[in-house]
Amino acid sequence: MADTMFDKKIVLVTGGAGFIGSHLCEALLKDARVICLDNFSTSQEANIDHLLRHPEFEFIRHDINTPFDPEAFPELARFKVKFQGIQEIYHLACPTSPKQFEQHRMATLYANSLGMKNALDLAVRYKAKFVHTSTSVVYGPRPADGHLFKEEETGSTDVLSPRACYDEGKRFAETCCATYKQVHNVDARIARIFRTYGPRMPLFDGQMVPDFVTNALDGLDLEIFGDASFQTSLVYVTDVVDGLIKLMNAAVDIGPVNIGSDVDVPIVDVANRIIEMTGSSSKIIFKDKLLFMSQLGLPDISKAKESLGWIPLVTLDEGLKKAIDYTIANKTLLTGFRSFGQ
Repeated sequence: MADTMFDKKIVLVTGGAGFIGSHLCEALLKDARVICLDNFSTSQEANIDHLLRHPEFEFIRHDINTPFDPEAFPELARFKVKFQGIQEIYHLACPTSPKQFEQHRMATLYANSLGMKNALDLAVRYKAKFVHTSTSVVYGPRPADGHLFKEEETGSTDVLSPRACYDEGKRFAETCCATYKQVHNVDARIARIFRTYGPRMPLFDGQMVPDFVTNALDGLDLEIFGDASFQTSLVYVTDVVDGLIKLMNAAVDIGPVNIGSDVDVPIVDVANRIIEMTGSSSKIIFKDKLLFMSQLGLPDISKAKESLGWIPLVTLDEGLKKAIDYTIANKTLLTGFRSFGQ
């Protein structure tokens, strides 16, 4: 809760111009003043354009891998951070680009180490509640027996693999949260987010679902990076945002929490459903696997249901329709991204 001296709490969202971050900023503006921090490495200004004129929103272009002092930015003077401080921090900043994964390896490594340190240091400085967005990859690869991952599982990753800066990096980031809690008594909470989709996902970046929609509308091939056996779970972005806010607002820290869908879906079925919903003549083709876009396990979401009262509410059909409607409404802008080879 915000200090009773002030009418609204101040919330910092790192990675706030990203896919999930922009939706989170939008939701938080109902009850808070929001500082959005981003360096646009794998995000875009278009995601927050509609928020820039909001009187309770301020965007700061900054790389969290270098220390951030909110009191040093004149743009934030109206928020009176020096006097009110920051009450909550949502830490989402980390590159998440399947097609550009290799070129962002060092930035990913730093985001999961230096970036975590800088974000957590702000939580210490302002005695702010902290939610870290971790990921399903901390559990390791999809299990052979197909069981749902419970939060108690320790998981395992190859610390020397080409993906380790992200996979093991996210595990280390959770360790940072735990250590700051133990040493500095930071109220740091961990959300393990599973594969998410919806409006504002980056296009032509290997994420598949937004490209399926765009290509289907244009009558182009839908590209699956893998084969017909590729299966995944998909949770709609507003459900993820709801889970993050519920985790922040929980009376006590309940430990790591899975936020995702426990329904397994063949990606071919998703592609075919989009073709059907758009009335497209597109065909499905298969391409080489991407290092960052791999098959992942599914979450056991019992803890989120029982402790947070959270369940994913948006069905896959509803979510795909929203994504299709968004793409149609923004087709001119999105087509521009295609022409520039984004």
